Amino acid sequence: MTKKIPNISESEWEVMHVLWKNAPQTANEVISSLQEQTDWKPKTVRTLLDRLSRKKVIGVNKDRRVYTFFPLYSQDECQRAEAQSFIQRIYGGTLKSMLVQFIEEDSLSEEDIKELRSMLDEKPKKRESKDED
Repeated sequence: MTKKIPNISESEWEVMHVLWKNAPQTANEVISSLQEQTDWKPKTVRTLLDRLSRKKVIGVNKDRRVYTFFPLYSQDECQRAEAQSFIQRIYGGTLKSMLVQFIEEDSLSEEDIKELRSMLDEKPKKRESKDED
């Protein structure tokens, strides 16, 4: 069973993107990266790092004189957990309801539809190969 990934706020996602791009990083490196795209003060970023550390989403290397921060979960793991949480909250846990809404809204291009068809066609094949293992 996989461990439950804590919920991450929108601001915390910004910090995580910086760490996923290049880790480990010092607080000052994270602050510098975020100041290029936000108007956050250094204290705000340090607070977000502290929150993520307390949630055990990032780790802190305290072996050096300057602490460095690194993600404890991959970007893919966090995205998957966030997607599942979203589907649960908004669509009652039913992925089909979400897909039906997107299809009915005409928000999918022909290319998107082709790609989805291809993925759906491959899904039974992947399931069969797992069952054989």
